[in-house]
Amino acid sequence: MDFLQIGVVLALVVILAIPMAKYLTNVYSLEITKQDSMFGKIERVIFKLSGIDTNGMRWQQYAKALLLSNLVMFIISYIIIRFQGVLPGNPSKIDSMEPLLAFNTAASFLTNTNLQHYSGESGLSYLSQMAVIIFLMFTTPATGLSLCMAFFRGLTNQRSIGNFYVDLIRSITRVLLPLSILIGLVLVSQGVPQTLNPTAIATTLEGATQNIARGPVAALESIKHIGTNGGGFFGVNSAHPFENPNGFTNVLEILSMFLIPAALPLTFGYMARNKKQGWILFSAMGLMLLVFLSITYINEKNGNPALEKIGLSQENGSMEGKEVRFGIAQSALFTSVTTAATTGSVNNMHDTLTPLGGIAPLAMMMLNCVFGGDGVGTVNILMYSVMAVFLAGLMVGRTPEFLGKKIEGKEMKLIAIAILLHPLIILVPSAIALATQLGSSAISNPGFHGISQVVYEFTSSAANNGSGFEGLGDNTPFWNISTGLVMLFGRYFSMIAMIAVAGSLLAKKRVPETIGTFKTDNSTFLVILLATVLIIGALTFFPVIALGPVAEWLTIR
Repeated sequence: MDFLQIGVVLALVVILAIPMAKYLTNVYSLEITKQDSMFGKIERVIFKLSGIDTNGMRWQQYAKALLLSNLVMFIISYIIIRFQGVLPGNPSKIDSMEPLLAFNTAASFLTNTNLQHYSGESGLSYLSQMAVIIFLMFTTPATGLSLCMAFFRGLTNQRSIGNFYVDLIRSITRVLLPLSILIGLVLVSQGVPQTLNPTAIATTLEGATQNIARGPVAALESIKHIGTNGGGFFGVNSAHPFENPNGFTNVLEILSMFLIPAALPLTFGYMARNKKQGWILFSAMGLMLLVFLSITYINEKNGNPALEKIGLSQENGSMEGKEVRFGIAQSALFTSVTTAATTGSVNNMHDTLTPLGGIAPLAMMMLNCVFGGDGVGTVNILMYSVMAVFLAGLMVGRTPEFLGKKIEGKEMKLIAIAILLHPLIILVPSAIALATQLGSSAISNPGFHGISQVVYEFTSSAANNGSGFEGLGDNTPFWNISTGLVMLFGRYFSMIAMIAVAGSLLAKKRVPETIGTFKTDNSTFLVILLATVLIIGALTFFPVIALGPVAEWLTIR
């Protein structure tokens, strides 16, 4: 039954990804499409009121527009969170957030990470939840999708990389907003609250007073998953019955967070006029997901050896930190999808996963290209594709080409920077945290698991995921500053590098295909691509994996 549950959900993902890919191809087309008759009038009003010039941009202009708009959003978000205690829209009288936590929160939601060092229901007012959190849950995935489309256009020989503001608005009006409204209505029908009334006060059967938090939960929950955001209205995220009431909503949330990331590699195939190329990318990411999902499921199903040694039955698997209503299969699937799609939403506590079960979500964030978040994950797998083509070209003594564009030193330098930056901003801060009292004092479980807690926190921040081993006491000045900076570095340095690569490739003339051209839409390239991703990942991260989860597993055997 477990395999049937997992198989049906994954099959639905593939089935839904195909029409979604075709739709996204039309959304971001530089030509006039049928969608313009439906959305064009609304968008033209927005462009006119905003004074937006809709002409194509150079890559430098695109990057400038992206960074400037995000800076403005950061400043406004920080001010609202910082002073929410004296602003309207606060019926539960929640205090203003202290400066460093406000910095971390604004950086987290601006970067599509949604790491939370506060508890949602008690940390933010309704105004902050709507004007900051939900607002950024639309604009940050839209930013990622815009970057992705600019990169696609550079690789597929379009006439321009596009216009950032046009891509941003289209991402919201044509993709995120319609889907979030639809999913939000379904969630409301299943019992997810959607209200502006204050916290409900109830009297229990014993006569005690209980405060029941509520609010605009359904609106946040829908875009939280469609936008691969992940931040929860409640502290326990999608393990809370108000966010995830039943098995149906659990499957709906899995499909929601996986829909766009799964469709984007196929979208690339359509834009490149080479469907096989899109399916090769999809297959590479899909195979990695299946391997890591199997690791998590098998280890959680086998249970905890330490508990078995003291006589506790593990017949039903390791149910510590999991919801009985979801069980092992749906918990393992949710864990794998949320870290593959860098969403960060959780329906079980990752800190309670068995050591080997916890390797899979950690490894997928370290690789950061197993589908990934809206836009960014597909850009990362394409970055590895260019790297694979370059390495293959060196081996056969031929100038590397990808989709008819020569890959030269300039592009490889930028890609190398992006690849090396990711482990750098994970491993260096992790070493500092473990070596100093500032970071190590937050560890709740000293030893090998403590290493895993620290590395997971920085990996989640760098990959813009947002989930955590929540046994870590992370609401301290050190953790708020360090993870805030890692989130910003992990988001924007790689974005700038990839836009520059897109601009460089777009300026190059297409090279005619010859008998010596290295094919990138066949099984040979699939193997080379997987080898490139896994070898680079293993060389970079295996030592710290061995010190954390692997060493912990050996101690409980």
